Amino acid sequence: MAKHAVLTSGKHLWRSLACAKSELRLELTLDCGQSFRWKETAREHWTGVMGGRVWTLTQTEDILWYHVYNNPGGEGRGPAGVSSPGDSESERALKGAVKKEEEVTDTEEEEQMLRDYLQLSVNLSELYTQWQTADPHFRQIADIFTGLRMLRQDPTECLFTFICTSNNHISRIQGMVDRLCQTLGAPLCQLEQTSYFDFPSLAALAENSTEACLRDLGFGYRARFLQQSAKQILDTHGLQWLEGLRSVPYLQARDALRTLPGVGTKVLFCA
Repeated sequence: MAKHAVLTSGKHLWRSLACAKSELRLELTLDCGQSFRWKETAREHWTGVMGGRVWTLTQTEDILWYHVYNNPGGEGRGPAGVSSPGDSESERALKGAVKKEEEVTDTEEEEQMLRDYLQLSVNLSELYTQWQTADPHFRQIADIFTGLRMLRQDPTECLFTFICTSNNHISRIQGMVDRLCQTLGAPLCQLEQTSYFDFPSLAALAENSTEACLRDLGFGYRARFLQQSAKQILDTHGLQWLEGLRSVPYLQARDALRTLPGVGTKVLFCA
């Protein structure tokens, strides 16, 4: 059975980005309650799902290390480097060339996904300097939170996980989000005793049976909000609506989200 990756097993299994801890601290960023899909699977190693992939992240003083797991259930993709017994030499060579091209493409795509998710283009040190100058209170506490970044999460996952936060606490929210993904999300891979799933699609959340299913899983009144919000988005706006709100003025996006069931002031400002 596949295991969670650890950096001490060999750096050749990992990819890396230059990133100082002053710009990113994983334990603060991934465990502060803005995302509920990351867990510490080894000391200072965080494993979670992002962009339909399972990742483990860790860091040294000036480097962010990341490992992306193969998805054995991925459509049209078999285990790396494996040829069928009946393949001819030319077919094996073609498969090898295709696989090599896929790996290069995946590497570039995954690096960009991670940079975008962590908003690494934002210079955090410069912002901290500005905020300390403007706010005496922030100046007193800034050292405690150095490296804490705002994640740029998938809009659907961000909105629907924060609907789950209503009158709730972090550990219970994490359990609810895990059950939501296990029940309605696509399986990605299994590492040791943990199975990882993608976040459910809007279509899966909007199914008429979803509310009853989630009530059975302990979501209470939030089950109705999840199902009705997904249905309203699909029926009224379409699949790309949430993504599109990223590019409209803040007040317009705020007012649009307020029309959804279960989106009150707390959920609105978190999402």
